Amino acid sequence: MAFSDAEELLQRAIARGVMFACAESCTGGMVAAALTDLPGSSAMFDRGFVTYTNDAKVSLLGVTEQTLEAHGAVSEETAREMVAGALARSKAQIAVSITGIAGPGGSEHKPEGRVCFGLAVEGRITTQTQEFGALGRENVRLAARDHALSLLLGAVS
Repeated sequence: MAFSDAEELLQRAIARGVMFACAESCTGGMVAAALTDLPGSSAMFDRGFVTYTNDAKVSLLGVTEQTLEAHGAVSEETAREMVAGALARSKAQIAVSITGIAGPGGSEHKPEGRVCFGLAVEGRITTQTQEFGALGRENVRLAARDHALSLLLGAVS
């Protein structure tokens, strides 16, 4: 795991008595895998949702068709609804969501390497967009995973 603070994340979550959930699109479960690589992770990780298609985002997380039509899957609005859905459909107190364009490709309006994140901490939601650039599919996915894990670490600081 490239994320170097995984053990600290585990210890802080246990100390605070919080559980995590994640909703992932372009990372395809990499955040959940990184969290569950740790021995004792069942004390901090409740569940993960891999919602690669728009249909999965709607049916599993409650993202609205209107949001997807108006803003697209790669948007802070979709990331917000994804993280809200993950929090509502889990026993977690903290959730993170990821939706982006890992590549190859992209468009003028949504370039390769653009990834939108949502973070829900006990019901309060924030969103952000990171432009990782055209690093290649694998590197964008790894960067997105590590950023999501950093967001979780910040949430339990």
